[in-house]
Amino acid sequence: MEQQFSGIVVRATGSWYEVLAAGQRLECRIRGRLRLKGVRSTNPVVVGDLVHGVTDEQGNHLIVDIEPRRNYVIRRASNLSKESHIIAANIDHALLLVTLRQPETALEFVDRFLVTCEAYKIPVTILLSKADLQAAEAIAAFRAIYEPIGYRVVTVSTETGEGVDVVRELLHGATTLLSGNSGVGKSTLVRAIDPTLDIRTGDISESHHKGRHTTTFSTMYPLRDGGFVIDTPGIKGFGLLDIDNDELWHYFPEMMHFGQACRFYNCTHIHEPGCAVVAAIEAGEIAEQRYESYLKMMDDDDKYRK
Repeated sequence: MEQQFSGIVVRATGSWYEVLAAGQRLECRIRGRLRLKGVRSTNPVVVGDLVHGVTDEQGNHLIVDIEPRRNYVIRRASNLSKESHIIAANIDHALLLVTLRQPETALEFVDRFLVTCEAYKIPVTILLSKADLQAAEAIAAFRAIYEPIGYRVVTVSTETGEGVDVVRELLHGATTLLSGNSGVGKSTLVRAIDPTLDIRTGDISESHHKGRHTTTFSTMYPLRDGGFVIDTPGIKGFGLLDIDNDELWHYFPEMMHFGQACRFYNCTHIHEPGCAVVAAIEAGEIAEQRYESYLKMMDDDDKYRK
């Protein structure tokens, strides 16, 4: 006789799914019919999904249903440029780790992440990592770009302890997406919050997982003091598939603020006369770096959208 269970997906590798259910970790497969649902994605079940399943008489754990998602974030599928790959679902907020040097995080990378989270209604806090290595002038310049448009910027250093308690409070009791380029100190920060975790390794002991390159998959880690942190893979190609060119500017808060005053309702804020956004840039009311990111997204990602 089949036994029912419900839980949250904490790891998804494409064919096997690890579900945390009533304190147990169950290695699950999808029951075939789930794959027939019209999901425009390469992966039907993702980290963060709330799922229902059954354990059959042979002891196999099968996912049979998925709760509706509150939100999710996507990237382009690595092998199908017109298809999406959902990275994680049901996220309370996102933390983006950024470094201004050693290594330098490109502002376009920051802006692409912010646009994605704006589109899927996920609040973002920017963490300026390795603050002890960053110049005060560079930190001030970064803050001047992002704080006036509504993003919280927290300076963090695991060397000095600066900002660690703030991050701990942000993580407490919530499901948090943690992202950032390689080398920005994600694993070090997580270990400072919860020494029992090491997100660099993500070892998988089950034999059917051996040999997989686990960094291509998101993983959700329960935190000792409550809540979950989701470690993401590289986010190149993050999330613009569902965003048309004519609505991209809606996810730049400062452009939304000024764009209402444009002469034309369908202004692209590139070449039209009477563009209030361009006027705001010329007046120094919108950061040029943000506008450059907008132009690059309009140009670079058009070929990936349907």
